[in-house]
Amino acid sequence: MIEFLSPVSKQVLAHREILPEGVLGKQIKIHSKEGSLPAMDKAGFALLGVLENRNDVDYIGTEVDLDAFRKSLYALYPGNWNREIVDLGDIKKGDTVEDTYFAVRTVVEALLKNKIIPIILGGSQDCAYAQYRAYDNSGSMVNMVNVDSNFDLGDAEKPISNKSYVGKIIVDKPYNLFNYSALGYQSYFNAPEEISLMDKLYFDAYRLGEITADVTLVEPIMRDADIVMLDVSAIKSAELSYKNNRSPNGFDGREICAIARYAGISNRVSSFGVYELKDYKDAESGAMLVAQILWYFIEGVNFRIADEDFSNENEYTTYKVPIDDDILVFKKSIKTGRWWIELPFISNVNNKLKRRTLLPCTYGEYLGATNQEIPERWFKARRKNEV
Repeated sequence: MIEFLSPVSKQVLAHREILPEGVLGKQIKIHSKEGSLPAMDKAGFALLGVLENRNDVDYIGTEVDLDAFRKSLYALYPGNWNREIVDLGDIKKGDTVEDTYFAVRTVVEALLKNKIIPIILGGSQDCAYAQYRAYDNSGSMVNMVNVDSNFDLGDAEKPISNKSYVGKIIVDKPYNLFNYSALGYQSYFNAPEEISLMDKLYFDAYRLGEITADVTLVEPIMRDADIVMLDVSAIKSAELSYKNNRSPNGFDGREICAIARYAGISNRVSSFGVYELKDYKDAESGAMLVAQILWYFIEGVNFRIADEDFSNENEYTTYKVPIDDDILVFKKSIKTGRWWIELPFISNVNNKLKRRTLLPCTYGEYLGATNQEIPERWFKARRKNEV
C-alpha cells in the first residue's frame, strides 16, 4: 500500500519539532520519508488523509489541506492509552476519482486485515464509498452509521457525489450493507421522498433534536456499527467555521465529542472517518475541534470492555417481557450494565446475517417494553430479516 501514500508535509513535521515533550506529535509514528513507512507491528490506529474532493457538488477547483488538523491533533496530550498511533500521511488525488477510491479501499482493507483501525481525514464524503468497499472481502454484512445533517441517498442512477454515495452503496454489488443509521439529520436539508425511503428500507434515522435532547441514544446505535463516518457539516457553524460551514444549527462541541467517544467504546467499530474537511488554516478553533473529535474516538477505543460473551450465563442477566403474542428477551451485561434485545431467529435467513441475533438497546427501551411498547429498532430489524 506504500505506493498510494505520500508523507506528512514538511510544515507539519517542522511544527512537530517545537511541540513540548509528551504530546501526541512526539509519540505518533509518522510517515515522514517517501517510500518508507513506520513500523506498524504494534499499531492500533492509523491516521490517513484523503485529499480527494472532485465529486463534491460544490467543487470549484479548491484543494484539500489537512495540515491544520494534524497540527492540532499533534499538540494534544494522550490519555491513559495502550495502543500505538501511526500517521500514514495522505492519499493524493489520482488521475481519476476512481483511482483515488481504489487507493483508499486498498489501504483501508490492508489495515483492517491487520486489526488496525483506520482514522480517515477526508475531503468530500463520497470517499466514504471507498471506506465501505474495503469491507467487501470481510465475509459478513456491515452496519454503517453516518453523523450528518443529510441522508446522502441521492439518485443512484446519476454519477456518484458527496450527496449521493449512500444510494450507490445500497444499489452497487456486492451487497454488504445490513443497516444504515443517520444521526442528526435536519428535515429541511432532506427531500421528503428521501425521508420516506429511509423508512421503507427500515433504516434508522434520528433527527438532530432527538440526539441533542439525549445524546445517550447514540450509544446502542454505535455499539452495533462497523463503519462510522462524520460529516463536519453536522456541527453548527459557530462551533466549527463560518467560512466552511453554512448551517447555524447542528451539534455543539461537547455533543459531537460525546458521539465520537460512543463510537470508540463500541467493540465493533473498525473504521472511523471525518469528511468534508477543507482548508482550516484560518479557522484554528475548528481544526482543534476536529482534533478533539479524533482524540475522543481514540480515548473510547482504549477503554473498550468485552461484554458480549453470551455463552457464559454468569456474565449477564436475562429478562423476559411478554407483549401481545411475542416474548421479548432482554439481556443486561453484569460487567458494564449495557443492554441487548434478542431478535427472533429466522431459519431461512442468509448466513451472513445469523450473527445478528442480538440487538443493542437501552434500559429505557426495556422499561418501555414493560409498558407494552415494542422498541422501534427491534421492529425494523425483524422486518429487515423477514424481507
